[in-house]
Amino acid sequence: MTIRNLARTDAITASTDQSAGNLATLMKEERVGSVVIEEDDRPVGIVTDRDLTLEVLEPRANPKEVTAGDIMTADPATAHVDDGVFDVIRDMVGASARRMPVVDDGGQIVGIITLDDFLVLLADELQGLTDVVEAESPPY
Repeated sequence: MTIRNLARTDAITASTDQSAGNLATLMKEERVGSVVIEEDDRPVGIVTDRDLTLEVLEPRANPKEVTAGDIMTADPATAHVDDGVFDVIRDMVGASARRMPVVDDGGQIVGIITLDDFLVLLADELQGLTDVVEAESPPY
């Protein structure tokens, strides 16, 4: 199974010059925990709510002056839209990443995949197995 149908196609993106304050507002409005930072539709970084806390809030920096380029994790690990689920999970573990931009053959952003997406998939699969076990089990 590939991540083509599992990845979210509505990745929230911004440019490197976007202020930290604007990123926080964007995350709140879109109800997400990260923003992919892009140039020419290609991911060049990612900013998470944790980055905002550790790099802006805790040092009491001015969120209007700090930019995405200042606090982003540069060159984020990415997944290709045709990568298999287990390959992407392995790559997430290797990169210590909870989120990965998903790219096409040209390296352009087509979505995002998160650890939560895999947990929902796993829960659905486990529910299916539970249904089979219950259907095949004798009544108690």
